[in-house]
Amino acid sequence: MTARRSNAMACSAARLGAALTGLTLLASALAACSGDRTGLAFPGANAPAAPARPSPPPMNMAGRWVLMSPGQGQCNMTFGAAPGAAEGTIAPEGGCPGQFYTSRKWTFDSAGLVIRNHNGESLAQLTFAGTGNFGGQSTAGEAITLTQ
Repeated sequence: MTARRSNAMACSAARLGAALTGLTLLASALAACSGDRTGLAFPGANAPAAPARPSPPPMNMAGRWVLMSPGQGQCNMTFGAAPGAAEGTIAPEGGCPGQFYTSRKWTFDSAGLVIRNHNGESLAQLTFAGTGNFGGQSTAGEAITLTQ
């Protein structure tokens, strides 16, 4: 009886070992598969990269600026932002040329400085032209300069 019990225990241990080996192989095979082909989702397997944070403008944008469009006029604008911020607010004063009286937000990205209206629509695209100066065009095609 002890021999039978010992033989039964050896068989059970062998079956358990085979089952664990099979499970290990199955887990390895599944780990090699992408979530797209198997329909299974593995945490972080196909996670998109975090979007790059825009770099801040080459200078502190906070303060009073003069927006000018040759032949159209000029006005003062107060730009609001924390130091090093890549976006902020705009408070235009009266008499702004074109649609710039609707300016409410600025953003700085790899293409330069974008001035947007109260609906988030672009009013102008400007590039850095040296300390305290930006230059570019409005969406209507007018030349625009922004000077601090």
